[in-house]
Amino acid sequence: MDTHTTSAPAPTSPRCCIAGGGPAGMVLGLLLARAGVPVVVLEKHLDFLRDFRGDTVHPSTLEVLHELGLLDAFLQRPHNRIEELRGTYEGRGVTIADFRRLPTHARFLVLMPQWEFLDFMCDEARRYPGFELWTDAEAVGLLQDKGRVNGVKVRVGARSPDSGGPKDIELHASLIVAADGRHSTLRDAAALPHISYGAPIDVLWMRIPKLPGDPEATGGHIAAGHLLVTLNRGDYWQCAFVIRKGGSTELQSRGIAAFHAEIARIAPFFATRLPEALPDWEAVKLLEVTVDRLESWSCPGLLCIGDAAHAMSPVGGVGINLAVQDAVAAANLLAASLAGSATDKEIDNLLPQLQRRREWPVRVTQAAQRLVQDRVLMPVLSRKAATAAAASTAPRPMPWALRLLGRWPWLRTLPARAVGIGVRPEHVQSPRA
Repeated sequence: MDTHTTSAPAPTSPRCCIAGGGPAGMVLGLLLARAGVPVVVLEKHLDFLRDFRGDTVHPSTLEVLHELGLLDAFLQRPHNRIEELRGTYEGRGVTIADFRRLPTHARFLVLMPQWEFLDFMCDEARRYPGFELWTDAEAVGLLQDKGRVNGVKVRVGARSPDSGGPKDIELHASLIVAADGRHSTLRDAAALPHISYGAPIDVLWMRIPKLPGDPEATGGHIAAGHLLVTLNRGDYWQCAFVIRKGGSTELQSRGIAAFHAEIARIAPFFATRLPEALPDWEAVKLLEVTVDRLESWSCPGLLCIGDAAHAMSPVGGVGINLAVQDAVAAANLLAASLAGSATDKEIDNLLPQLQRRREWPVRVTQAAQRLVQDRVLMPVLSRKAATAAAASTAPRPMPWALRLLGRWPWLRTLPARAVGIGVRPEHVQSPRA
């Protein structure tokens, strides 16, 4: 896969430097380059070919691609389309969300390896002469002049065996954008205070082969006091097993065979393949869930977007959606000024407007995620397996919300809209040079 990278950065003077080549950074890089802004995106890895936890592309993001005239080309990449989200509750099936009624051009959710998404965005951004992607280039600190951020310290060559070893260089720009994730180095370097809400859950991620005869639907399975989310990836299932916060150590102490038994109790069709698919705990990856938000998303010369500004719960899988929306809103706000002759002070005056635009959708989404964590997930996880087993002859009544979704199909549009479009979706208004 050709990511069109700059492996040995040459001296350059970008108008904007974006730290982080994830969805937020690559979408913003494309939109700014499209507007004629000289922009450098820093990606600390050598390429995009690695496992990501978030591989969902939502209808709101597909709508952005449609507005850019890129949707048809994007859908040529390998992907799976999800028109409905289905699940089981104590063995009984229910449809949770139906995307086919959404007011978007793409009425489905796409499952695509995130490296494919990022590679596509890179290919499109490279069509514009002002775009550069530096790989093996990690932003490790901020440069400042008279109290204003005016650049980044970049560590290059740390991962390439032919680089001769890592070295630090300085890169100056009128605006630095921190899109370097929930453990943002630049956010910490700027000492931007944040509000942490904690989270009562963690998630174990794993791959399980898909076999003929398996159900096709992507969705969730609740049984025996456990929750398992299964994403249909064509030839395998990407699975998320929800556990109590900090419960990984106790779970591992019971052994991998006990873990197999718990998964088989929730999704019996997995039972025979688990010993080979998950031979040990190395095949199971832990995601420690955090939910937080910066009190201020910016300071003079620096703007934070995506997970660097607000770490989301995995509930609903909307983290990428929020990151892309941030990027679109940032480009709408800043592209014309960055492409023109705006002074540093004029750019700084614009930065707080992004937070005013995007903070309310983030707050509403995080509040909904926390409600689901506390009112839905924790009651499920609190049920003892023994109690669930004892009740197997008299199935537990399905929750009223699931019963309503089963009785009135039109209600399935509500969760589809919440997951697929979200609060205050953004539309491309940034110029094209």
